[in-house]
Amino acid sequence: MEPTQPEINSIAGCPIKREEIRSRLSDISWWMRLLCQRVAMRANREDDEHGRFFQDRYKATRLTDEASLLACAAYVDLNPIRAAICERLEESDFTSVQCRIEAAQERAQDESFANIQSQRTPAAKLRHRRDSFLSPVSIDELLDPVGPCASESEERCSEKGFLAMSLASYLELLDWTARQTASGKRGKTPASVPPILQRLGLDRASWCELVSDFGKLFCTVAGRPGCVDAMRSHRTHRRYHMRRRARELFADAG
Repeated sequence: MEPTQPEINSIAGCPIKREEIRSRLSDISWWMRLLCQRVAMRANREDDEHGRFFQDRYKATRLTDEASLLACAAYVDLNPIRAAICERLEESDFTSVQCRIEAAQERAQDESFANIQSQRTPAAKLRHRRDSFLSPVSIDELLDPVGPCASESEERCSEKGFLAMSLASYLELLDWTARQTASGKRGKTPASVPPILQRLGLDRASWCELVSDFGKLFCTVAGRPGCVDAMRSHRTHRRYHMRRRARELFADAG
């Protein structure tokens, strides 16, 4: 429920209240508590159950470099396939990759009907896309501006991407990875490794293990050993621990 104007004015006129709200908005623990509480209440109400719904609170892992970011994104998008719920990316219900694929198909259809496309404004086209609430995939590290890039569509927070690769390359990598890490996949393993893996310094075996066991390999932070070792905890100022197997995977890839 959105706050009323009197409530907004009351908050704006109270420095203590403003500071409290700003602190909460930057606190992931507070946000996850509210989110899990709402989901648990609804699920228990629908199932006519009581008590605790989630097993644990939540898990937050800091991603320190492009390799860990890409592996984490693939780990999340491939969850339905890894759980044997489906066999294809486009069949992975409730995932961002499914929304991106359907939006790409919509764009291809619109391009074949120029008269329909010309009648829509850019904002209207964005609202018709299944992925309009998601941030873009691709980011140009040389040309894109530094810092936040707020969206004007009112459907997503940012117009900034998060991977130095195109959506097509990301989908190709996901499809290739799904065939390596799950049984019963269509097609066969390509003879060559996708270029993105070579740029990241990862071979096929290391990449597949990073994606399939991401949750086991990394706990508090994720990334190459050099990036993780260079970081310190904001609270204790100590180095972060990195599992031996994670170090071995990056060492083998190097």
